[in-house]
Amino acid sequence: MSLGQDLAPHLPFVRRYARALTGTQKQGDAYVRATLEAIVAAPEDFPRDVDPRLGLYRTFQAIWSSANVETGVDGGQDNAQPEVIAQARLARITPRSRQALLLTAMEGFTSEDAAYLIGVDADEVDALVADALSEIERQTHADVLIIEDEPIIAMDLETIVRDLGHGVTGVAVTRDEAVAQAMARRPGLVLADIQLADDSSGIDAVKDILAQFEVPVIFITAFPERLLTGERPEPTFLITKPFQRSTVKAAIAQALFFDSSTVPA
Repeated sequence: MSLGQDLAPHLPFVRRYARALTGTQKQGDAYVRATLEAIVAAPEDFPRDVDPRLGLYRTFQAIWSSANVETGVDGGQDNAQPEVIAQARLARITPRSRQALLLTAMEGFTSEDAAYLIGVDADEVDALVADALSEIERQTHADVLIIEDEPIIAMDLETIVRDLGHGVTGVAVTRDEAVAQAMARRPGLVLADIQLADDSSGIDAVKDILAQFEVPVIFITAFPERLLTGERPEPTFLITKPFQRSTVKAAIAQALFFDSSTVPA
């Protein structure tokens, strides 16, 4: 099997990581593209002593930490939009704590694998994750709408949300319920399943809500392939069922980190 065939199944997930790390799909994809170009240009440099997924993320980390990747923004720095400049600076100065958090809690790497990827030891990874969660949780707060038709999962999500210090605006089990609750009490974050109780779609519910106002969304689904298609737009935050509580906590923290409405005055 060729290297390309080995890496193909892992590309949607490294794109997910890149989007969460940068906060935008466009910039995340730029880093992934640069990663693939580096692999094609020098396949002999690709790590062969680890499994392909670990090697792919290792190469991405090298690009992320050293490259000033072009994202297609026209004009020089003097003419660039302030938010674009701010995002570029954020991408360069993002601390290792957020990388450790995403790699372990969202991407499912062990502390040892994450240590290999970011160049620290496993104990430091654990400390970085704890620091990242504490800092992000301290700076963010939101009222969360949960769209989930399985009662046990909905209760679990509600517990996680409240344990993090956030509120819950409601739990909806159908598309119509979700939209009605969002209109009645505007949430600061939406956690959404894809397939709902009456065979309606959580994706459609989210589209209806986003047509009315902007809000960060985290999809939680047993069918990630329905969303990680390579077509645009894709969700920045996607959690696969069955999930770990730490994964949900990490996704919530990251989603709110990039949401301007949670920035303290």
